[in-house]
Amino acid sequence: MQIRVGLIGFGLSGSTFHAPLIGHVENLELAAVVSSDPAKVHARYPDVKVVPDTEALLKMKEIDIVVISSPNLTHFDYAKKAIEAGKHVVVEKPFTVTSSEADQLIQLAEEKGVILTVYHNRRWDNDFLTIKKILDQQLLGRLSTFESHYDRYRPTVRRRWKEQNLPGSGVLYDLGSHLIDQALLLFGKPQTIWADLRAEREGTESVDYFHLVLGYPELRVILHSGSLVREAGPRFILHGDKGSFIKYGLDPQEEQLKAGLLPDEPGFGEDEAKFYGQIHTTIGSLQTKGRIQTIPGRYVSFYEQLAEAVRNGTKPPVAAEEARDVIRMIEYAMQSAQEQRTITLNGHR
Repeated sequence: MQIRVGLIGFGLSGSTFHAPLIGHVENLELAAVVSSDPAKVHARYPDVKVVPDTEALLKMKEIDIVVISSPNLTHFDYAKKAIEAGKHVVVEKPFTVTSSEADQLIQLAEEKGVILTVYHNRRWDNDFLTIKKILDQQLLGRLSTFESHYDRYRPTVRRRWKEQNLPGSGVLYDLGSHLIDQALLLFGKPQTIWADLRAEREGTESVDYFHLVLGYPELRVILHSGSLVREAGPRFILHGDKGSFIKYGLDPQEEQLKAGLLPDEPGFGEDEAKFYGQIHTTIGSLQTKGRIQTIPGRYVSFYEQLAEAVRNGTKPPVAAEEARDVIRMIEYAMQSAQEQRTITLNGHR
């Protein structure tokens, strides 16, 4: 069974994170792309049909899955139209601008009997996969603090929609979606959230710095991103009552995909040895300190699981409800920053 995919948008996300991985998965075929630049698409995919707009794509009966890789403000409208057309839908993160929009899409997808999922690809980052295994094996004991940093040095504001004063723009929706999703996947919904949101660069129109503290009964989760970090610190810092784990460096898959590498090529998703995380812990009666080899990252797992879900009715790679919860956390964070107080969440677990 060949599953035909239509891709809306061929910018950085569409051309780097989606098109190469779709074409790499058995049973998936990139059949059409919505783009205003057919030459750019055909330079890499000469046999793929290029259509001028979303409406033209949705009229193609042969398209089974629509992948939405367009500006955040368009996600709700495009996803709604695709679901109404009976297509399975992948939405690039962030899912929507508001949680109420996400709820509407979830209900509509259920009514139409189609799959709705969100591309939270950093669940398959090499460092995150490694941390999941460390926590599953309880190598650090009872965890007390978990810090996740995604810092960058971008002192000059660029003229692009992600950095304009628009709903859904800014680093909280961009990188924050990844960090919040990873935290919720590991620890569930927190009891409280406190947020500091800033526009720290000269001339910026949107949030380009965030510092979130998620409160759990015995754990504090700190999620942080800044745009003026020239010398990066650790990506992850974990402390428990048995030990600590410190990890530097970023997963290489994004840069590898930009360079044209594919998941089956040697070294794809693998860490350089200098970035292996350092662990210092107690196992049994023995104290140990050393490096842990990073598990290779694997973004292609998202599309492999999606193909399986379409073919056999298994669970999609990311539940839409989980992606909706990420948007709710962003809304709580904005409320916390605006009101300058800690927010207690309803219905936490």
